[in-house]
Amino acid sequence: MAEVEFSDVAKVYPDGTRAVSDLNLRTQDGEFMVLVGPSGCGKTTALRMVAGLEDISEGEIKIGDTVVNQMPSRDRDIAMVFQSYALYPHLSVYENIAFSLRLRKEKKQETDRRVREAARILDLEPLLDRKPRALSGGQRQRVAMGRAIVRQPAAFLMDEPLSNLDAKLRVQMRAEISKLQRDLGTTTIYVTHDQVEAMTMGDRVAVMRRGELQQVAPPQELYDHPANLFVGGFIGSPAMNLLEATLERTDGNLDVALGEQKLRLDDELISARPALMDYEGRKVVVGVRPEQLEDAALVPDSPSDRRLRGQVELREALGSELMVHFRLNAPPALTEEVKELAADAGTTAEELSGGEGSSTVVVGRFAPDSKVREGNDAEIAVDTRSLHFFDTETGTAIYDEPNDGKGASP
Repeated sequence: MAEVEFSDVAKVYPDGTRAVSDLNLRTQDGEFMVLVGPSGCGKTTALRMVAGLEDISEGEIKIGDTVVNQMPSRDRDIAMVFQSYALYPHLSVYENIAFSLRLRKEKKQETDRRVREAARILDLEPLLDRKPRALSGGQRQRVAMGRAIVRQPAAFLMDEPLSNLDAKLRVQMRAEISKLQRDLGTTTIYVTHDQVEAMTMGDRVAVMRRGELQQVAPPQELYDHPANLFVGGFIGSPAMNLLEATLERTDGNLDVALGEQKLRLDDELISARPALMDYEGRKVVVGVRPEQLEDAALVPDSPSDRRLRGQVELREALGSELMVHFRLNAPPALTEEVKELAADAGTTAEELSGGEGSSTVVVGRFAPDSKVREGNDAEIAVDTRSLHFFDTETGTAIYDEPNDGKGASP
């Protein structure tokens, strides 16, 4: 096992494109580190530089105490798992798992021991004689994992290994991979576009955007204290609702004005984010997570100055909860970060406002016994203690002091 460290690492292609810029990140010995971000953000390029599949343009990468910039891939003591499985179709499961050991001319008895131990760990023992074509997608991925395990590497590198699986199998396999990594204790760098995978699997998660590291922190810290607008909008499912707002002083209290409606800010929130006082009279981006919204009829004691009114457009009953999409007469935030997040989700800026620039479609996670219906007006209770605020120009989260946007130390 070993640490993997990026120090001022960059990847610049011949046409001048910077796929990765000034990446500083240290994965601790035995840690499960997840790199996450939109397509094209540089996460796979960073992983391929560790593997030796991409040259490093600037900076250095260490595996353990060794700088590996010029070291051939085969000598880096890493094992990589690809999204395509990359199994040899003419070889059995046993032969696929044993392949790298035979290349290294490992003794036959030791090879057999390692293959059978990996098969036991991955529940592949009944399948050792089968060819890949006779396996399900999940079984093929376990074979690819077995081939990595038998090498007993210093680090595992995994490039979106679950992207070819159906939704149910992905949930099962991410739990299996997490348990396997904990049992083996091998340093792992895992690349994914799926932030749910990132949040459920990683000891720490590194969010990337346009080749740059935005924040690295444990999953809950990313969720509760995003360093900037991009991280706040990317982490969370359903995504954080992002609206344009103005902070106003009313009768000595600080309110957030959303269109013609206002929310009174709790003293608890202001004490946790004292820098908000500097934004009085200024526009900000306010972030509201769906779980901070509830049908006001189910929270009769919620203060009237902590409620919003909107028209219900869609009601999705999921059994344990109700996802309610409602139109709020408040403008959406349309910063570059928000547009980028919308494009990654397959929507446009116009769709964020439903084609109406003065209103926004907001998603709330209501209790299943809510009686709201499509086409009706609804009153929504807002947990204002957990609102998020961001600077409209820099995108930086507003906390107690200026933030450089990088979050926790790498």
